Amino acid sequence: MTSFISAVLKDIASGSIPMSEYVFILPSKRAGLFLKKELAKQLSHTTFLPKIYSIEDFIEEIAQVKVIDNTTALFSFYEVYVTHTPKADQETFDVFYNWAQTLLYDFNEIDRYLIDANSFFTYLGRIQDINHWSLQPEKTKLVENYLKFWNLLPVYYKQFSKTLIKDEKAYQGLAYRTAAYGTKSYLAYNHKPHIFLGFNALNTAEQQIIQEFLTAGKAEIYWDADQYFLEHPYHDAALFLREYFNVWSYYKVNEPKWISNHFTQKKEFSLVGVSSDIQITKHVGEILSTLSVEDQKKTALILGNESLLLPMLNTIPSNILSINVTMGMNITESPVASFFEELFDLHVNPSKTKYYKIVLNVLSHNLIQSVFSRFSRKAIQKIQRENLIYVALTDLESIASTDNEKFLIHLIFDEFKSTIEFIRRIIDFIHILKASLSNDNQATSLQYLFKFNQVFERLRKLIVLYKNIHSISMLQRIYRDSLSAETIDFLGSPFDGLQLMGMLETRGLDFEHVIITNLNEGVLPAGKSANSFIPYDLKKEYGLPTYKEKDAIYTYHFYRLLHRAKKITLLYTTEPNSLLGGEKSRFIRQLEIEQQSQHTYRNYTVTSAIPTSKKVLKTIEKTTDVIDKIIEKASKGFSASALLIYLRNPVDFYYRYILGIEESDEVEETIAANTLGTIVHDTLEELFKPYIGHQLTADILDQLLKNSEKQVKIQFEKTYTLRNTLTGKNLIIFEVAKKYVREFLHLEKATLGRNTIFLKEVEQDLEIGLEIPELSYKVNLKGKIDRVDQFNNDLRIIDYKTGKVQQGQVILKDWDELITNYDDYSKPFQLLTYALLLHTAKKIELPVKAGIISFKNFSAGFIPLKEDKSDQITAEMLERFEQKLTELILEICDPNIPFQEKEIKPHYHGY
Repeated sequence: MTSFISAVLKDIASGSIPMSEYVFILPSKRAGLFLKKELAKQLSHTTFLPKIYSIEDFIEEIAQVKVIDNTTALFSFYEVYVTHTPKADQETFDVFYNWAQTLLYDFNEIDRYLIDANSFFTYLGRIQDINHWSLQPEKTKLVENYLKFWNLLPVYYKQFSKTLIKDEKAYQGLAYRTAAYGTKSYLAYNHKPHIFLGFNALNTAEQQIIQEFLTAGKAEIYWDADQYFLEHPYHDAALFLREYFNVWSYYKVNEPKWISNHFTQKKEFSLVGVSSDIQITKHVGEILSTLSVEDQKKTALILGNESLLLPMLNTIPSNILSINVTMGMNITESPVASFFEELFDLHVNPSKTKYYKIVLNVLSHNLIQSVFSRFSRKAIQKIQRENLIYVALTDLESIASTDNEKFLIHLIFDEFKSTIEFIRRIIDFIHILKASLSNDNQATSLQYLFKFNQVFERLRKLIVLYKNIHSISMLQRIYRDSLSAETIDFLGSPFDGLQLMGMLETRGLDFEHVIITNLNEGVLPAGKSANSFIPYDLKKEYGLPTYKEKDAIYTYHFYRLLHRAKKITLLYTTEPNSLLGGEKSRFIRQLEIEQQSQHTYRNYTVTSAIPTSKKVLKTIEKTTDVIDKIIEKASKGFSASALLIYLRNPVDFYYRYILGIEESDEVEETIAANTLGTIVHDTLEELFKPYIGHQLTADILDQLLKNSEKQVKIQFEKTYTLRNTLTGKNLIIFEVAKKYVREFLHLEKATLGRNTIFLKEVEQDLEIGLEIPELSYKVNLKGKIDRVDQFNNDLRIIDYKTGKVQQGQVILKDWDELITNYDDYSKPFQLLTYALLLHTAKKIELPVKAGIISFKNFSAGFIPLKEDKSDQITAEMLERFEQKLTELILEICDPNIPFQEKEIKPHYHGY
């Protein structure tokens, strides 16, 4: 395959002018690199390299101005705005920033298309006057201010342009206008022949510049045009070229160069439908895995959706020995970006305390973990352990032991007096990170930090120079806009191996095998989207590009890639997507409709294989070490809750009591059910503790009712940090805890009317030894009983539950299921355990009653454990229970019975 650039160079070399005398202008710097490569291949002798420009660099050369970035242009524009706007009508920079970016875009368009600004803005102002929404004969103040703004646009434009040119600066559009008016001056001193090649859609400034060169006999222009598209008057791939060939006076006497006939030649098309973007990356990886080393050099992978760059790089197969990524990765996608974003979020709304989630995000960020791992770990543990929803400087100050750790704390918690102070502190912190990361293993992080340091330094200079950013929220917006234009370039040889690029990087380049992804409507082409104050009709009137022209640009790039390609793979997603569309691109449909005789098409859809995997339940064998842990646990004592965990799922018992894996501390932003249960239990313990050994009376219960709210608050603060938490749902839950305690006390008082209650114990810890002859070691059973009382003539064991419990859940129907059916028998098992503990440890006489008081079912009162309608626990029942308990403990301790996972249903614990 002879590429377009190669063919052009051969044609130029056939002339008499040495190659070194030429000046080449191409659509992009990338095309310039390939031009150098072709020159090196074609030249057989040593010579000087000709001057090679991208069109943007060439415009700067002619205009003799420095093109400034968009952010700098906005700051400079604001100074002009303030100077030429009546003080009463001036808006703050924050408000100005909202609309000025759009206006600056329109200034660019007006200048690049050499529109008479005065005429244009006068016309636009009149349109707005006609369209204004006031129906009254006299305009309101609001309408007057609105129209005044449009009438001031010519002033803003003129003064802004004048100010920039005076300083030899320009935004891009102004540079184009200046270059168009300065072409004659450039031609007067530069007599070298110029070659323009690979262009398609030219703005008016570019057209005027090129035509002046052609008319002066100082240039040739080579178009990469195909006869097929030129001959079809409605095909957008040649929309602009047809216009130039018909309108330019140069082509009334000269033939256009370079018109080829490649598109209709033999080509293989593969049209591939896939379900999602991730599936695209996977299938592209499969395609690439079939390429030989030689084929890789002739292949280009073009991403229609450039956000797929990182996923695509992660799916490149191992046979791809070399890859050149021509598109830079936006630094917003770097892992470091999220750290600075979180840092901004901490300071957007100044406060002495910070919301714990954002603080945790900062402290747990990989960047912080790699430098401040000790401090970060301790700070996170403290926040979670103390349940700090709003974290203050004083909470973490004591943990910091080094100057750098103290710097980090103050960076998180200080209230900055100015944006410049905030920026300087961030830059200082970047230097701290840089010093700590200075080794080869962290080279990538250092490169990211270098880029972010450049961004913040640029912002610092802008703040110092213009003094318009007064809030961190505004600074964050400008920071985000600045990031959107910053990329990190990939290193590598620009010509070796597979080429991975975006659509615009393909300008002027040719490949034998082309793979293009995301050919969907809304992606390629992008569709109707315009960020402009200029109405569509006005754009048409003045010859400004509309969405049709923008679509035509991508149509040309797409079809130009197909000119010399022999194998084309086009991928599109089949699933609808509300943001990026889901419909097959019109480019694909057009190819199918206009199918050429030499073209072959293969349509297929790729679907993901859905594995039918059956969950394999875990089996954990009991090794010597595991048995040693079981013996240790048996000696310390099996609790009712531990045994119930085993009943529910033996593997959970293994994790918790053998491996010692506890549930990790997490900040409870809203009080969890078990925390509510703890608060209620502890409140009742503190209230009733002084009356152990006393008979309850109405006066005692009245006193407890008076003290209940205070005691709930004390337990709330002890269990769940009270600071800044009695709001929203937590306030409701606090009131629920108070209500539970009050209702329980009222229930007790109402019960006293006909009965006597003698309080024996509250929250009593008990432990007993179990005689199990089969085991050679000591086995203990322990538990904590919420309450023991004498109710009339009955001794009662009471367990409080803040969840809802009904009588049907506390009935013992089948003793065989007691140690196998957790869902139906967990509560009877727990109550029998407490009865055994109390009977053995305290030598109480049987029978006794054991039951539950449910705080969500107070109307049921005391819900006793029943067997065959009897609510008495007898000696025979406890003997039978002890047999079942022994059977369960022997199973736990048997080295030949592994911990076998159970399939469990979600279960709610009533605390």
